Amino acid sequence: MSNACFVTQVATEEILLRVTNVCGECYDDIAEGDIIHYDMQNYRYLCQSCQENLCEQMNDECEIVEEEGAGLFC
Repeated sequence: MSNACFVTQVATEEILLRVTNVCGECYDDIAEGDIIHYDMQNYRYLCQSCQENLCEQMNDECEIVEEEGAGLFC
């Protein structure tokens, strides 16, 4: 699933050498040829799994929507 919050691309050797070779959320290794997603809000690359999880928590404005009653004092 891709939307305006992420830029989806294939991990290239250049990205892996110059930017990152791990997911910005779970820190799993990213290999050349993997599908990766650039998080436009937090300026980081994410693996497919983390992007899907984060996307489920976001609204149309790319903001994370907190569940009601999820806070410590709610």
